[in-house]
Amino acid sequence: MYTEDAVSTGDDDASLDVFSQACADDPHPVYQEMHARCPVGREDGMFGPSATLSRYDDVLWALKHPEVFSSKDVVKIGNDVPLIPLSIDPPEHAKYRRLLDPQFSPKRMAELEPEARALVNEIIDDFVASGECDFHEDFATPLPSTIFLALMGLPQDDLPQFLRWRDDTIRPQADETGTVDQKREAAGKAIENYFETQIEEKRSHPDDRLLSTLVHGEIEGRPLTHDELLGTTHLLLLGGLDTVTATLDCMIVFLAQNPERRGAVIQDGSLVIGAVEELLRHQTPVMMVPRIVAQDVEMSGVKLEAGDGAILLIGAANADLDEFDDASDVRFDRERNRHLAFGGGAHRCLGSHLARLELVVALEEFHRRIPDYELAPHTVVSFSPGIRQSENLHLRFPAAP
Repeated sequence: MYTEDAVSTGDDDASLDVFSQACADDPHPVYQEMHARCPVGREDGMFGPSATLSRYDDVLWALKHPEVFSSKDVVKIGNDVPLIPLSIDPPEHAKYRRLLDPQFSPKRMAELEPEARALVNEIIDDFVASGECDFHEDFATPLPSTIFLALMGLPQDDLPQFLRWRDDTIRPQADETGTVDQKREAAGKAIENYFETQIEEKRSHPDDRLLSTLVHGEIEGRPLTHDELLGTTHLLLLGGLDTVTATLDCMIVFLAQNPERRGAVIQDGSLVIGAVEELLRHQTPVMMVPRIVAQDVEMSGVKLEAGDGAILLIGAANADLDEFDDASDVRFDRERNRHLAFGGGAHRCLGSHLARLELVVALEEFHRRIPDYELAPHTVVSFSPGIRQSENLHLRFPAAP
C-alpha cells in the first residue's frame, strides 16, 4: 500500500514527465521511476486538480469502474457531439456496443484476412524493388487506412484529406493557419461535415458496408439520431486511421534495432502472435487515456476527489514489475501477458480484433518478403508523445529482383 508520501509535489521533475519527448522515445525508465517514486500522483495544474495512475492494479481497477473514473464527455472534438461510445459511460454505453461489437467480432474480422494479406502484398510491391522505403508513409499509414475505408464503404480517394484531419486532431501543429486548438476544432467540424454528406448518401443508396449498417441500424428499437451517427463515425475514423499505424511504427523500430529478435520471428512463424502481444505491451503506442474522477476515491493511499482530472498511464501499467516479470525485457514467448494496450472494462477497444488481424498479417507478410532490413543511415527515430507514432522511418534492405 502506498501512502500520501506518493503524492506528486508538482516540482516539474523531468524524470517523471510522461508527456515529454524523452518519455515518448524511451518510456520505460520514466515508468519505472514513477512506480518507485509516485505511483499515484495528484497535483494542481492549469485546469485544476489532476491525478495520474501508473500501477497495473490501479489502472485496471480504474478501467473497470467507470462509475468512479468516468469517460463521459472527456474528449470532445469539433462541435458538442460526443465521440460514441468512447465518451459515454455504462449503462448508456452498452446500447451502442450492442450495435457495434458484432461488426468487429473475431469471426467477422477473420473473414477479412485474405483481403488484408492481398493488400499488404500490393503495398510491398510498390517499394520492394527499390531497396528502401519510408515505413511510416509507405506501409504503416496506407495499410490500416485502406482497410478502414473499405470496411466503412468510403472512397479510397478521400484518404489524403482523412489523414490531414487525423493529424490536425491528434497531433496538431500551430502555424500560420491557426493555433493548435483552432486546427483541432476545424478538423473536427470538417470531419462531421464530411460524414453528414456520406450519411445522407447511404440513406439513399444502402450497401453492405459498416457506415450503411450504422445508418440503417437501430438501438433499442429506434434508428440512431443524427448526432449519434456523427459521434460514432467520427470516433471510428480516428481509431481506424491512427492507432494501428502508430503500433506498426513502434513494432518495426524495435525489430529493426533488434535483429536477433526479428530473426527469431522469421525462423519460427509461431512466434508472430506472441510477438504482436508482447510488443503491444512493451511498446504500448497509446501511452495514456483521460478520465474524470466522478466520486471521491482512495487509490493506493492517495485521496482523489470528485471533479479531478485523471490520466490512466496504460504504458506504465504495462511496465509494472508486479504484474510482468522483467517488464522492461521483451519475451515473445511470455506465457502470461494480460497487457492493457487495448484498455479494459466496458471501454475496451472496439477494434482490438481488427487491429490484431492487421498487425499479425503485416508482420508475417512483411518479413516473408523483406526479412533483412535496417534503419537507413542518419535516420533518427523520434516518437510523438501520447500516441507513439514515428515519422521519417526510413528502412534499407536488399532490393528484390
